[in-house]
Amino acid sequence: MASTKIAFVTPGTFPLPSTKSSSVERVTEHIVPKLAGAVKPRIYGRISRKLPSRGMLQGVECVRFPAADKSKYVRAVGSSLAQYHPEVVVVENRPGYVLRIRKQLPRTPIWLNLHSSTFIKPGRISASKLRDSFRKTERIIVNSANLLERVAARVPEASSKLRVVYPGVDTNRFISQYSDAGLERRGRLRRARGWRGRKVVLFMGRLVTYKGVHHLMRVLPQLVASNPDILLVIVGSAFYGSHRTTPYVRRLHRLGRRWPHNVMFVPYVPYNEVPDWFVAADVAVTPSDQREAFGLVNVEAMASGLPVVATRAGGMKEIIEHGRTGYLINPAEVITELRDKLLLLMENNELRTAMGMRGRERVEENFTWERSAEQWLRLLEEDGRI
Repeated sequence: MASTKIAFVTPGTFPLPSTKSSSVERVTEHIVPKLAGAVKPRIYGRISRKLPSRGMLQGVECVRFPAADKSKYVRAVGSSLAQYHPEVVVVENRPGYVLRIRKQLPRTPIWLNLHSSTFIKPGRISASKLRDSFRKTERIIVNSANLLERVAARVPEASSKLRVVYPGVDTNRFISQYSDAGLERRGRLRRARGWRGRKVVLFMGRLVTYKGVHHLMRVLPQLVASNPDILLVIVGSAFYGSHRTTPYVRRLHRLGRRWPHNVMFVPYVPYNEVPDWFVAADVAVTPSDQREAFGLVNVEAMASGLPVVATRAGGMKEIIEHGRTGYLINPAEVITELRDKLLLLMENNELRTAMGMRGRERVEENFTWERSAEQWLRLLEEDGRI
């Protein structure tokens, strides 16, 4: 029986399991159970009305605490950790939590798993506290080489601690539209939605400025001029698990009302419904800026057999092979190149098929949760934990 006890501390933003979580909880939920054969993991997270304070998640023990007050949440987690005596504590995406937990566990090795640059920015944590947090961690895991470079630039002395572990996708849930099951599901969904005979361009994600949905709205008139039946489907809201709007969202809706036949807004959908939106589409688009540390939606789209058009920014450069599984466009020429690449894919069925099939192959080889777990286990082995 695996004896190395490793505790994973989630931010406490969303409970686990949940269909309305952010990618941080999703990554934890998919990777940690796959480590259970080699180590003894435990997940710490947020309690909810539907979940007990203790339970099991795919064979992994979950300990849950109230998390409306994050200071009390971290303090409660720290007290539980002190009684549990894990060999390693993994803090998910909150460098500030490292400092608080270190006070309660002065000798326990702590690893920090960064999913984005959000919580290392000056507005979130001071430079001195960030350096102190990194100094008090043994390992800093990041989800892309791009994020590794950004973290190293912020705290150069922590460079030797940095390691990359790519997130993945469940290829059994995100099925390719070119498989028998995918072809059947795609046809059924497109008939039900009235999409037969239409070219569907899909954006999936939060409706915030840096995701670049406004770029799509700017190129839409030119896309419609060449393809009158094109349908731009925008799935997402400004906030995880919520339909609340913002001035930016309302601006997008105003622009979309000019093209009622060609734009469809779908508010936030539970994660278990996401695969059905990908498999029924023709092309996925991700016009984000440099803040996109990885971009899990790109992997999900490729697993579904879609070519992806994305900006050459952030971690997306590590996912999409330009000209093979999609196109990477220059952020400085985003409007022109976004229009040209989408028009090219809309008008060339064979190109879409070839790119979509190669994308699926790339995901199977590089971006599955099994691959992610293997990378984690190599790091634990490297540190002598297993």
